[in-house]
Parts: sequence; C-alpha cells; structure tokens
Amino acid sequence: MPATTKPQIWFLTGSQGLYGPETLDQVSSQSQEIARLLAKSDDIEAEIVWKPTLTDSAAIKRVALDANSDDDCIGVIAWMHTFSPAKMWISGLDALRKPLLHLHTQANVALPWSEIDMDFMNLNQAAHGDREFGYIQTRLGVARKTVAGHASDPQVTARVGAWSRAATGAAALRTLRLARFGDNMRDVAVTEGDKVEAELRFGVSVNTYGVNDLVEVVDAVEESAIDSLVAEYARVYRVAPSLLPDGDQHESLRYAARIEIGLRTFLEDGGFNAFTSNFEDLGGLRQLPGLAVQRLMADGYGFGGEGDWKTSAMVFALKAIAGSRPGGTSFMEDYTYHLGPGEQKILGAHMLEVCPSIAGGTPSCEIHPLGIGGREDPVRLVFSAASGPAVILGIADMGDRFRLVVNAVDVVQPDEEMPKLPVAHAVWKPRPSLPTSTESWLAAGGPHHTVLSTAIGVEELTDFAEMLGTELLLIDEDTTTRGFAKEIKWNQAYYRLAQGF
Repeated sequence: MPATTKPQIWFLTGSQGLYGPETLDQVSSQSQEIARLLAKSDDIEAEIVWKPTLTDSAAIKRVALDANSDDDCIGVIAWMHTFSPAKMWISGLDALRKPLLHLHTQANVALPWSEIDMDFMNLNQAAHGDREFGYIQTRLGVARKTVAGHASDPQVTARVGAWSRAATGAAALRTLRLARFGDNMRDVAVTEGDKVEAELRFGVSVNTYGVNDLVEVVDAVEESAIDSLVAEYARVYRVAPSLLPDGDQHESLRYAARIEIGLRTFLEDGGFNAFTSNFEDLGGLRQLPGLAVQRLMADGYGFGGEGDWKTSAMVFALKAIAGSRPGGTSFMEDYTYHLGPGEQKILGAHMLEVCPSIAGGTPSCEIHPLGIGGREDPVRLVFSAASGPAVILGIADMGDRFRLVVNAVDVVQPDEEMPKLPVAHAVWKPRPSLPTSTESWLAAGGPHHTVLSTAIGVEELTDFAEMLGTELLLIDEDTTTRGFAKEIKWNQAYYRLAQGF
C-alpha cells in the first residue's frame, strides 16, 4: 500500500551568467541553505532535493523533463535568487507536468542597512527576479501556488507543507488502480460518472470485477490465517461477548475475518489501492463487508459504497495527502439533522463502512442485523468520531467537468448517548451554519457520499484541486448563499470558456 520510496520535491534556483562565477557560487550556497531550511521543517514530509542553479533555457527545459519522468518527484519549487530573465523559462515551464510552487523568498531575513552596497543589491534581488518569473508564469497560464516570506518562517513552511501534501495526493491518484465489485446501486444518479475522463483528468484506472471473483478468493482463505486475525481483533478492539470464541455468534466474526483476508489478498494481488462494494450485488458473500472495509480504509485504501468509485478514489487521495499527520480520513454520508434545541448539527454514518482512523476511542466490534442486502447479520466496528476541525469533500460529475465541493466543519460529540445506533458515526457542525451549508451544498449539486478528514484542511484541498485542474467550491465561515450562487454561475461560464471550441 504505502509508497516504498519517500516522495521528492525538487528545489530549483534561477539566476544568469551575467554576474560571474563568484556571485553564482554565492547563489548556489545560499539556495542550498534555503533548501535545508525547508527540509528540516516538520511541516514538509517529502524530501527536498536541491538542484544546481539554472542559468540558461536548455538546462531549465532539461530539468523540467527530468522531473516529469522521475516517478519519485511529486513537484518542483522554483525561486529566482537573483534576476533570471524569464524568456529562458518559457520552454521549461511549457514542458513541466509536475505541480509547481513559486517560493518568493530571499537569503537574508533582515537588511544589513549600514552595509548595503551594489554587490549586495545585485546578489539579493529576488524581489526583482521573482516578479519577472511571476510574469512569465501568468503569461503562459501556468498553474502554480505562490508563497511569499522567508523559508525560516513557520507560516511559510506550513503553506509549503500543505502544497507538498497535496502534491503527494495528486501523485498517488495518478497511479491509482481501483476495483469495483459489482456495479452501482440501481437508479442512483450521483454515483455515476465518466471513467474515461477520470483517467484522463486524475490518472485513476477504474475497472469492474464480478463479486464471485472475490468470493473464490474469500472461500480459499485458510483457517489458520483466520485464527490469527480473530486473535488480532480481540487484542485491538472491545469485542462483543457473543463474538468471542465461546459466544454463539463467533462463526460470524470468523467469516468477517475470512472476508478481510480474501479482500486484502485480491487487492494486493491486483495492485489495487481502492475499491467499491454494493449491497445489491453481493454474489456468494454471506455478509456485507463491514469490518473488512473499515480496517482496509484504516490501512490507507480508498472505499466507496454502492459502487461509488469517484468517492473511493477521493478517500484514497485524501489519505495520501494526510500522510502521518494526526487525525483520520473516512468515507462518510450525511444521514440526518439535529435542528434544535441548541446548536444545529449533522449526524453522519454509512451503514457499516466508516474508517476507525477518525474514532474518538477504542472501537467496539459488534454484530447487529442489517435491514438491506438480504444476507447474514454483518460484523462491524462501532464508535463515535473524535472532536475537532475537519473538512468534508464531495465529488460530482457535472457532465462537462468534475466538481469538488468542500465544507469546513467542526466534529463534535453527540448531545446524548445513542445506544440504539449500532454503527460508526460522526456528528459535526457545518460552517458557517447548517442552513447556509446545506443550501449551498445542494445548489452546487454536491453528492451524498463524501470524505471526512480531520487530518487535513482547506489549503491542502485547494492546492489539490489546482493540481488536478478541477473545479472546487468552498463552503466555510465566510460563505453566504447569495455569494455562493454567484460563484457557481461564474464558474459555469469560466469552465465552459476554458474548454475552448
């Protein structure tokens, strides 16, 4: 599942030969120091790889092509230490296919006022050179993020870190293979989508496999492997007495373990990092996969219920963006509202399949009836999500483009215990308010299947959408329904025009 090599971000420095070798040596030394400042920041998990100073168009284009072809390189940071005439960058920027961050910084923090001379000015003119670089990026229509400030500033490294995490997610998505077990839930609209366009836009390859192809692998699982996994369940979770070895439903837990082992084997053997299931199409499975799905998501796999491959891909991508940051990321669905008394809230869940990475405590492993699917009672993990700020992302196919809809929310605890709700769940207060949030989400055509993450924020998702060239509509504390309706109309015009004729 996880990448075997650490992702790299290449650090590119622009200058020119006009200043002579002594000045270029200083440029090289100082740019390496900036790269080291970035590399030692806890905000940036990717490896910062410094590249020699670039002073001509051939070298710039060569490094852009090399970045494109290097699977470990997830993006490039560019800084114009001195003045780097921007015509030198045209071919390279036109060739570059990796995400770009323009770091507008300089070697020194404070000016040495009493010592400044023209040698200092010629060397330390990023304020000059980066404007030239900014112009050519805008002239060429290059998508990028611009961050201004010194590389030692925590606010700067936090923003670079958000971009680097987004680049990690975009890179992971481009090589994603996703297995659909069965088709979409019948008559549902929003889970449909253009798989060809998704592969062109995002890189994800989506293909369908018969459920009974999976069943063959599940049925072949050895009893000894089941013994080991059931023992692991007992160590990790609070297992309901009826599921324990002397309980009358222990065989159901063993079958849930059989599904997990078989499903994991199928995915690993096929190189799949995301998948879907559908309660209407279970073939020879005796249970709807619940526990197995939850644990696979906790290990970084993407998942979507009812055949929702688009949301499954986003679950995987957001987990890749989150990396090792605290918090979790899960498949989610808005179920019902608390409209009062007190603060208005949303209760979210999804039958069985909510990832325990968002749990607020040790999950309980339980078995309960499920009113749909027509199979045996399924085993699942039950918990309430931990409190804290979060983002909720949905993806919809608008016909001529994909649209990401994001809501900034605050996960809270339920007002009361819910002993009769035997599923994993989350309760959140949407920003700016439940009416504004829901009215805006509905106006955007946002889906009912979503991804909830307490590990990442709005900035990562904004950068992620920019890297994918995909529309993003944000609902947050500054949103008004009137302004949001206008944004939808503006976006409609922009994306239609941007496609050309």
